[in-house]
Amino acid sequence: MPEATEGAAGPPARSDSAPLIGVTTYLEPARWGAWVREAALLPAPYLRMVERAGGVPVLLPPTAGLRGLDTVVSRLDGIVIAGGADVDPQLYGAARDPETGPPQPQRDRYELALVRAVIDAGLPFLAICRGLQVLNVALGGTLVQDLPAAVGHERHRPAIGRVGAHRVQISATSAIGKIMGDAADVPTYHHQAVARLGEGLVPVAWADDQVVEAAELQGHPFGLAVQWHPEEGDDRRLFEALVAEAAGR
Repeated sequence: MPEATEGAAGPPARSDSAPLIGVTTYLEPARWGAWVREAALLPAPYLRMVERAGGVPVLLPPTAGLRGLDTVVSRLDGIVIAGGADVDPQLYGAARDPETGPPQPQRDRYELALVRAVIDAGLPFLAICRGLQVLNVALGGTLVQDLPAAVGHERHRPAIGRVGAHRVQISATSAIGKIMGDAADVPTYHHQAVARLGEGLVPVAWADDQVVEAAELQGHPFGLAVQWHPEEGDDRRLFEALVAEAAGR
């Protein structure tokens, strides 16, 4: 076999300090220039947070087919399950509440399969808002479909289209507690939440009305899920912890 020569072509070396972090996306009609087309899109704060935490963001569109999920997961170092539309209540055996948004079967099907593949692979993940809800449903849990009716106030989503804030209490012994401490003021925008927790999920943070605001997956090397939107604030610690864990794989 001939010896490799200096400067020979080959794949670039991956930097251990820049892990690949997949981020799930929306599938929505969007406008740009003269076009209005269905598009895989994502609010930019997710990407900026991954970059500022030292990771390389990779968009994961909700494709119609599920082939190749294991390949996708095997090539990533970590993943963010992003926020978005309500999960179809049929997927957790509930009748649709009038306040529940229209179903998005393609995204639901893709993300449920993706979450299960991520868990099987032991891939570090951070699930955010809808991401927590998808994770919970994937593990057999259920959701509160209309949180204002359940808790009697609008503090979890104080204004339509505008992120609010509220305080959460965090178990100091949990992984999230070790990252953030026993309390934090967090960006919030959601009208649904966990009802019955899925198998293996442990609640680790709560709002003052006892709504579960974060959960962790027992037995997983790094399986964190929050109901709030850390990408909308200035606190990068959850993203930094994910990237650090991903870099160490």
